[in-house]
Amino acid sequence: MRMYIFEQRKERCAGLTAELRSAGIELQFITAEFFTTGLGPLLQPGHQTNAVLIGECDDTREYIRAMRTAGCVNPVIVLKDFRNAKDTSDLLNLGADDVIVSPIRGAEVLSRTNSIIRRHYGHASESVIVGELTAYFDGRDPIVSGSRIKLSKREYSVFQHLALNSNKVISKDAIYDAIYGSSIDQPFDKVIDVYICKLRKKLASASKSGWQYIETVHGRGYKLSSPEVTSKAG
Repeated sequence: MRMYIFEQRKERCAGLTAELRSAGIELQFITAEFFTTGLGPLLQPGHQTNAVLIGECDDTREYIRAMRTAGCVNPVIVLKDFRNAKDTSDLLNLGADDVIVSPIRGAEVLSRTNSIIRRHYGHASESVIVGELTAYFDGRDPIVSGSRIKLSKREYSVFQHLALNSNKVISKDAIYDAIYGSSIDQPFDKVIDVYICKLRKKLASASKSGWQYIETVHGRGYKLSSPEVTSKAG
């Protein structure tokens, strides 16, 4: 999972980086200018799942207000040094989704972010069932016909984005942006097709029906759906 993080105290950056990366979180550090001139990408399809972490600072309220005024629905989590009930209440009322108090643990940040994202997409539980497939939103690999299939980090990122939008068409560009964003290590533009192909093979080989579950909707993108849904649509 990719997250933006604002932390102006250099002595905190190294520790936060190590802790969050240990939970599989890819970080992109941002400056204060991000909240005034850099919010545009967050409004593009596919970027809604990129959480924004805001470290302890005097302008936290202004940054949250700027994001919500701009229409950004991304998860916003404030990282606090000390617990303060009044301050936490104010931040949540302004539009923050959660407040986490030090010591910051990567696994907790990841779990809380996953919970926020799945509710945003209308999933109340930790998983969604599509035919023989059970997709989890907490980092676990999916189960197909009773067997868990192992996905690589990138395969899981692509799969999770499809699962969050199950039975809906999601464009290749939206998937690409959700995974790579404005990262400097962006791969070639056909990489999503490669991961889709790998996912289809794994899902088909594990499912009793042999169904690939990922449908290509020509000219529009991809859709995670069961054979029954596809048949009715046809």
